[in-house]
Amino acid sequence: MSTDRISRRVGAIAPSATLAVSNKAKALKVAGENVIGFGAGEPDFATPAHIVEAAVEACRNPVNHKYSAVGGLPELKEALAAKTMRDSGFACEPADILVTNGGKHAVYNTFEALLNPGDEVLLPTPYWTTYPEPVALAGGVTVPVHTSAPDGFRASVDQLEAARTDKTKALVFVSPSNPTGAVYPRVEIEAIGRWAVEHGIWVITDEIYEHLVYGDNEHHSLPVVVPEIADTCVVLNGVAKTYAMTGWRVGWMIGPSDLIKAAQNLQSHSTSNVCNVAQAAALAAVSGPLDAVDEMRTAFDRRRRTMHSLLSGIDGVDCPEPQGAFYAYPDFSGVLGRTFQGHTPQTTLELADILLEVVKVAVVPGEAFGIGGGARLSFALGDDDLGEGVGRIAEFLS
Repeated sequence: MSTDRISRRVGAIAPSATLAVSNKAKALKVAGENVIGFGAGEPDFATPAHIVEAAVEACRNPVNHKYSAVGGLPELKEALAAKTMRDSGFACEPADILVTNGGKHAVYNTFEALLNPGDEVLLPTPYWTTYPEPVALAGGVTVPVHTSAPDGFRASVDQLEAARTDKTKALVFVSPSNPTGAVYPRVEIEAIGRWAVEHGIWVITDEIYEHLVYGDNEHHSLPVVVPEIADTCVVLNGVAKTYAMTGWRVGWMIGPSDLIKAAQNLQSHSTSNVCNVAQAAALAAVSGPLDAVDEMRTAFDRRRRTMHSLLSGIDGVDCPEPQGAFYAYPDFSGVLGRTFQGHTPQTTLELADILLEVVKVAVVPGEAFGIGGGARLSFALGDDDLGEGVGRIAEFLS
């Protein structure tokens, strides 16, 4: 009889570091501590009212009390195809779309449907903490491709080529980036896309932050820039970040028909359809006006500039200006090994623990994103908390 109570495959999954930081901060707040959390990857705004009203109406319609199509409500898939053309210029059919239980589910479905044991997936670091886990669950192998602040946290074709082997199956491409806020310019996207086509490598492009770009930066959808990649490209997206709907759990994947069919078959045995009421809310979001989105982006832009200015003013901290998403990713290498109020952090993991313990500020250390030295600070929080929180960090490191 096996002595393993928990399967080795699931037991090997690392918990979400970003959620762990947020949960620890919330627990301290409940205990009465004045904690400021920079860990959450979600807007601090409420879901726009017209979206909520659409959900209320959907609750009253008995048809939504029953099972629906596994792949998504037909009217939502039509709207997603129209939204994708409107926002990025990428033409797709409703049949090319699978509606999923949030963006993470889309990531999971994609790797389960795409990978065989031993397949390698190139993943530029720093990376969102979730990506490596579904790769491993599908039997794949994550191959980190390290980027740095001087290079704008963008992977080059030369780096990707150096990491490529005969086992390379896919590349995860994210722009705007979580956790760094980096945005790839069109010329670099084209070069990466053409390299992937040349070598028959799939590209999983996560576009969930497509509307959150600032200054002169622009979002470009990879299959629009390199149309010939369409048959080996999966576009991931969702309503969570753009419409302040993280709790509604609606995402989607867009890809070639055979992959979408396989992922839908998997979903039919795992979750079945996404909640009908949440789908109705998503329909209102993607087919409605973008006024609320513009207002949120304006607020994020203001906070982005404030956070960048404050962090850049700390001796020993190098903070590249965030170009997209709602994260700053300062490099704390210059303060590691120094002593502050009796504490001498050697790693950003230690620094994050000390900041939470001493000044009650929660940040996510770079080790969670595949490489130490930096940390992610979300600027999706109120202006007063942002200024107070970074001020505490600055005072501690002075």
